[in-house]
Amino acid sequence: MELTLLITGIIAFIFAKVSKKLKKKNIFGNKTAFAIWNTLFALIGGGLIIYILNFMAKNGIQGGLSPKTFALITTITIAWAAYNFTSAGKADKKKEEKIFSFNLEWAETVYFAAFFAAVVMFLFLQAFKIPSASMRNTLKEGDNLFVNKITYGIKLPFMKNRLIKFNDIKRGDIIVFRFPAENKEQINCGESQYGRDFVKRVIGLPGDVVEVKNKQVFINGELMPEQPYELYQDVERFAEEELPYSREEYQKLWENRNLEKALGIYIRDYFGPVTVPEGTYLGIGDNRDSSCDSRFWGPIPEENIKGKAWFIHWPLNRIGLVK
Repeated sequence: MELTLLITGIIAFIFAKVSKKLKKKNIFGNKTAFAIWNTLFALIGGGLIIYILNFMAKNGIQGGLSPKTFALITTITIAWAAYNFTSAGKADKKKEEKIFSFNLEWAETVYFAAFFAAVVMFLFLQAFKIPSASMRNTLKEGDNLFVNKITYGIKLPFMKNRLIKFNDIKRGDIIVFRFPAENKEQINCGESQYGRDFVKRVIGLPGDVVEVKNKQVFINGELMPEQPYELYQDVERFAEEELPYSREEYQKLWENRNLEKALGIYIRDYFGPVTVPEGTYLGIGDNRDSSCDSRFWGPIPEENIKGKAWFIHWPLNRIGLVK
């Protein structure tokens, strides 16, 4: 969302700056040029609204673009553009100044607001909507929450590592991260997850040896005490099998994100042991039987981690801190 807002701000900024230059050169002294400029303002405004709502729809954010909303906004934009063209063509000098000031004021307001919101979302907070049941009952489908992006430190846009670190990522933290896929052709859990944001609970830290036996999690050989957030919906268990892989081969399959292809759903109940590589983490959904997580697609690089799930703000009956 932050990149979408940044692009919106840049477009509004360019429109405002170009408008001022054209005004200085008296380009708008020509009625046709002024009418085209006024029409362009309406088309850009409507286009940006559709662009933002479309992004929201693709990322499951409440209030995104539906077909009906798209048709309505498109109709309004066309009508708005037609009105702007006609009114600008008929305007006298005084009216032209009023129209120019109005459009410029809105463009400057939009780029300032969009830049400010983008900075906040790049550095401090991100809005996120829970898309699936993988984190039930801690986080439910449709929960809208804020991600605290500064809890682990300051990370500048497009940088891999955090400039300043505040807190270490701990076992039990619920993190939001960009899915670790290098290209759109990488298939995990039935489809490409490229570019998507995921939310999971950290189970394995760098250097930990993690294993799942009959659904029970072992960390460094010790049984992880049962946690109140764990949910198991499938009472059936797979029978343990002797696998045709050495420890090294298994580790390599997991790190290369090919373990699911080799073993399928079996690794839901029997997984590992694997060693979490340095600079990475192992995340599992609280809904252990219905979670597409690190068991299936490998470790989470620290550079992919955006922040910690912090506060549910919608729906109203779910408002509260994420634990």
